[in-house]
Amino acid sequence: MPISPAAPAATDLDRALATFHPVSVQPIAITAYRDRLASLQGLIRNAGLAAVWLDASSSLTYFTGLKLGQSERIHGALICADGPPVYLTPVFEAPKLESLLRIPGPMLMWEEDEDPYALVARHLADLPGRGLALDPATPFHFASGMMAALEGQVASAGDHIAALRQVKSAAEIAIIQAAMDVSWQVQRAVQRGLRIGISTTEVGQFIDAAHRAAGLKPLFHAVQFGEATAYPHGVPHPQILQDGDMVLVDMGGTLQGYQSDITRSYVFGSPTARQRHLWHIEHAAHRAAFAAARPGAACEEVDAAARAVITRAGFGPGYQVPGLPHRTGHGLGLDIHEEPWIVKGNRTPLQPGMCFSIEPMLCVYGECGIRLEDIVYMTQDGPRWFSPPSPELDRPFG
Repeated sequence: MPISPAAPAATDLDRALATFHPVSVQPIAITAYRDRLASLQGLIRNAGLAAVWLDASSSLTYFTGLKLGQSERIHGALICADGPPVYLTPVFEAPKLESLLRIPGPMLMWEEDEDPYALVARHLADLPGRGLALDPATPFHFASGMMAALEGQVASAGDHIAALRQVKSAAEIAIIQAAMDVSWQVQRAVQRGLRIGISTTEVGQFIDAAHRAAGLKPLFHAVQFGEATAYPHGVPHPQILQDGDMVLVDMGGTLQGYQSDITRSYVFGSPTARQRHLWHIEHAAHRAAFAAARPGAACEEVDAAARAVITRAGFGPGYQVPGLPHRTGHGLGLDIHEEPWIVKGNRTPLQPGMCFSIEPMLCVYGECGIRLEDIVYMTQDGPRWFSPPSPELDRPFG
């Protein structure tokens, strides 16, 4: 009689997966989309524009609630100074589009052998204002078509869109908070479930499964052990965990369109004096950036505060490695990387409602890298963490 192979023993990560359950949070209300559109229309009028073009991007979702995928056919919405959105669509897509609309509006429809850019130009010719401002996410082949049809009367809507999107409402912050709570719990479960011989691949599979179990769509994971932690975006090969390895785990998920993003770095086993020294430098840079994030401060001041700590410790200067080779942070919302950018040269003042990462990574090629990444949101009184930051190397989750 054949003997059936024994089932693999359950691991700590297997047991942890059973503890995750779907989270619930209020979605963005229709009234919020209408308010966002009204704010954008106010900017359009003040700029003397005829309209803003929203491509099939996260900005289309932000202002209208509509989610479309980009393809070789232009598809999106014109936001004019007054009135509802005007949706541009191929004729054969119109029935589906109609079923997806959260904010109703008229449609400009084009057949496969017609020119959609000429259609847009004819529509804008009858409107007050002059020129069209494009969503920065508009692909070049669409933007060039608009420019030709409108005889160059095309500009970027980037500043108008960023001015509104980078300041989050209470409802947006609540969704991000729910997503961040899940990812922090997943991070803690990973740290508790590590064992000698586990692969970065297995950890990544758990991260995705845990986010799904909590009702989030997995967005990404980056798991690195040992020397591979020195590379900000990882290496193209998996690693096997050994005693004394530095561990870097970066992850994110999507909840109702909004993103989470969190990184933890710690040592599996007993840290060496060198690992402890490097971790404490990173921790100090992380805290310095948080302290610099005051209402009215320029975004670049947050980057400068973190970089100064790393430079005083003998690394860098500037973007040189060993040191901090990239910006200190990025905005987070419907996109995992969006404005405001926490980088030298960005004089944008911090305002209540802005959400951004603080992640001044310390990279030492040939040894290890350490990144402590947490997201903050600005209040009238200063920044607030979405998740508890790591207090100590030996207690990364308190």
